[in-house]
Amino acid sequence: MSDITVTQAIDAIYASIQNGNEDLDLHIAALKGAMAKEGAKEATFETAKLAQGNRQGRKLMQSYFKKKGVTVAFV
Repeated sequence: MSDITVTQAIDAIYASIQNGNEDLDLHIAALKGAMAKEGAKEATFETAKLAQGNRQGRKLMQSYFKKKGVTVAFV
């Protein structure tokens, strides 16, 4: 997982969300590492690709990712 890019990590998170959050914590950790490596401050997700793209779903996702040390933004 050390050679994963931010884009690859985000795609893995989309797949995890579609599969009932399977291995989500591992993908978040990979995203956090990729962001540190690339110097990114926040991860940007497309609401259309989320299982719950509504406000409540986005806020829940932001809260969970913040607990894991990742800042999330939406497009």
